[in-house]
Amino acid sequence: MNQMNSNPMLPRSFAINRVLKETYDTFTLDLAPAQRHTGFSFAAGQFNMLYVFGVGEIPISISGDPNDPGRLVHTTRAVGTVTKVMDKLKLGDQLGVRGPYGTSWPVAEAAGHDVVIVTGGIGLAPLRPAMYELLSHREKFGSVVLLYGARTPEDILYKREVKKWRSEFDLNVHVTVDRAAGGWRGNVGVVTAMVPKAPFDPYHTIALVCGPEIMIRFTVMELRKRGVPDDKIYVSMERNMKCGIGLCGHCQVGANFVCKDGPVFRYDRIKNLLEIREV
Repeated sequence: MNQMNSNPMLPRSFAINRVLKETYDTFTLDLAPAQRHTGFSFAAGQFNMLYVFGVGEIPISISGDPNDPGRLVHTTRAVGTVTKVMDKLKLGDQLGVRGPYGTSWPVAEAAGHDVVIVTGGIGLAPLRPAMYELLSHREKFGSVVLLYGARTPEDILYKREVKKWRSEFDLNVHVTVDRAAGGWRGNVGVVTAMVPKAPFDPYHTIALVCGPEIMIRFTVMELRKRGVPDDKIYVSMERNMKCGIGLCGHCQVGANFVCKDGPVFRYDRIKNLLEIREV
């Protein structure tokens, strides 16, 4: 994907069009360019560097629809200095945007296969664009399975959208929570426990996985037990990125720079690193 500026370190101003409170600590910002241009093109799985003027810059995966270039959507948690300020921004406030950067989910390559998406917590945000792509070309894929885990029912992202997906006859959507509360009548337990019984053909499946690294490790273990080959499993490695273009070295993992070689990796190419704890 082409970047928006010839200078990759120069952010472009975007204005906030909408603010959505997803959970008590998670929010979604819809952005539009402050100046007129033709739109914003990105691939599912890529990220942007978002800059709060006078505060700092952070990487956030794009969580909108790749087929809707007029809207730039990001979902994040208010957990650090920059995101806590972002959580207080209002309609019309501006952010600097650099990107899009990084690799994407292999949606096109998954044509003719079953697709299983396994995610935990806010990991659904980087995978939502892949869901949009799968749904917009549904006839090209076999079974489409989403296994989503959250801490509690109140922590479930995109509640209305997930509910809509669950009602679709040609999707298999299963949601679980670590702790039930508020009359929850769904699954209780870790998301990896749903992999063994999920309705997909492991020998003709592409798996997309995003979440905490411990969740990724155990999800991959369960997928491999089912018979999904390592080269058919893709994982997103969210790391501490400062520049987005491989100059600063903050996101280096072994010989890879997550901002350039990732964030989406084919598992067989990084499994030796993932199997080392605290890498």
